[in-house]
Amino acid sequence: MFITLLILWSLTLLLLYFLFSIIQQSYGIKSSKKPSLFSSYGPPSYPIIGCLISFYKNQHRLLDWYTDMLSSSPSQTIVVRRLGMRRRIIVTANPANVEYILKTNFSNFPKGKPLTEFLGDFLGCGIFNVDGELWSTQRKLASHEFSTKSLREFVVKSLEDEVEQRLVPLLEEAADSQRVLDMQDVLRRFAFDTVCKVSLGTDPFCLDLGRPVPALVKAFDCASEISARRASAPVYLIWKLKRALGVGSENKLKEAVKVVHDSVQEIINNKRKILENNEGKSCESDLLSRLLLAGHGEEVVRDMVISFILAGRDTTSSAMTWLFWLLSKHPSIKQKIVNEVADVLNNGTSSPESTTTRTTGTAAAALGFEDLQEMKFLRACLCESMRLYPPVPWDSKHAEAGTVLPDGTWVGEGDRVTYFPYGMGRMEELWGKDRFEFKPDRWFCDKPGCDGDDNERVMKFVSPYKFPVFQAGPRVCLGKEMAFIQMKYVMASVLRRFEIRPVYDLDRPVFVPLLTAHMAGGLKVLVQKRS
Repeated sequence: MFITLLILWSLTLLLLYFLFSIIQQSYGIKSSKKPSLFSSYGPPSYPIIGCLISFYKNQHRLLDWYTDMLSSSPSQTIVVRRLGMRRRIIVTANPANVEYILKTNFSNFPKGKPLTEFLGDFLGCGIFNVDGELWSTQRKLASHEFSTKSLREFVVKSLEDEVEQRLVPLLEEAADSQRVLDMQDVLRRFAFDTVCKVSLGTDPFCLDLGRPVPALVKAFDCASEISARRASAPVYLIWKLKRALGVGSENKLKEAVKVVHDSVQEIINNKRKILENNEGKSCESDLLSRLLLAGHGEEVVRDMVISFILAGRDTTSSAMTWLFWLLSKHPSIKQKIVNEVADVLNNGTSSPESTTTRTTGTAAAALGFEDLQEMKFLRACLCESMRLYPPVPWDSKHAEAGTVLPDGTWVGEGDRVTYFPYGMGRMEELWGKDRFEFKPDRWFCDKPGCDGDDNERVMKFVSPYKFPVFQAGPRVCLGKEMAFIQMKYVMASVLRRFEIRPVYDLDRPVFVPLLTAHMAGGLKVLVQKRS
């Protein structure tokens, strides 16, 4: 009976939408949204259906639609009313608001049950999907592990093995055979191998293209995509109905989650046996071994490592994919990176500003942690790429109690508050009139030597609330520096050896936002060895 009523209600709402759309076009009815001090900007909304009409009209360009509305708002904040939601959605690109949400009034803005429900089947009680004491406990545990020097050294060693033994040979073979590669797919495979080695202490061999894609990888992709589409669905009731009936995408999600959970649990069981045979001592430095040795329960450990895999895989591969594409459009900037890498490996002091090609003493010279730290221009390029194409284009919290944001916007109890890195990277008020341009130099002080040695360029301090791609405040990403290590290692290793040329000359590939963003259709490239 309950299921029947849900179906009838959904059909009624759908019929109301079409009727309202016809009436609006026929009689020119305007939105019922009344201008007010705090909520006069946002899409047109109507009784019952909210902004459903505008949502469907702009569903092919949601990110740019939100960005346009935020740009038109004096405070860079808008209010959205969605079909089937009693509470409002406040979307902001205002750094003062972001700081208030993520830091100043942090305790009032947990993720909240509506958001954790989207990912609950997949991530369980992992650190990225919980609030309160459960989050705090996992955060303290993870913070300790991520701060150890041994883990950092293990990460660099894992990167060296994966790059030198798999990535470079793969690119060399593609260059020799003139085979087209999907660079996005290659980077995602690379990242999955690396994050599994670091998190689980296991090697899925994803970058070996001669092997079939592991079931864990396929299931992970499926679970990530369907979970993300839950959050972006215009009518939330639909996915809940499909889950109750066990049909369609929700049935696929259930099957995929079972594969992920079973696969990770099997790895945990095997790891525990190894540790028991070693009498609780481990010569391995992966996170799973550390968590098990600390005595944490298997379900908690399982959910934590699944969260780490999700965070460490698609975010870095997305950032690098977009940077490779941007560099193909800006060859002079690409050459500066090549020069910087050569200078660092040769212990030189010359600037990457020169356009003269320089080469390393040996193409196979290993990259150490200190070398990577010296590559400031490469870091600036990565930041600029993520400003324009953030791996996580938006993130949301829910207000536990009513409050007022710094720009004067009222937030009611239960309202969803979304900060929007994609839109923030395109706000003239934050980045100037050249905000749409790829300019890594904007990340350096205007004058050489400001706040540092006169002989070197110094990167600016940019507020994490202006550039929140790694979140900020108490929930700031613990793996931020580890992510930069991985991205720098891969970009430097590839660019000093190869030219990466996209097959198709696209003005702008399609940016697809799911749990983490990706490039629609991948990045098809030809590889050429550098002389």
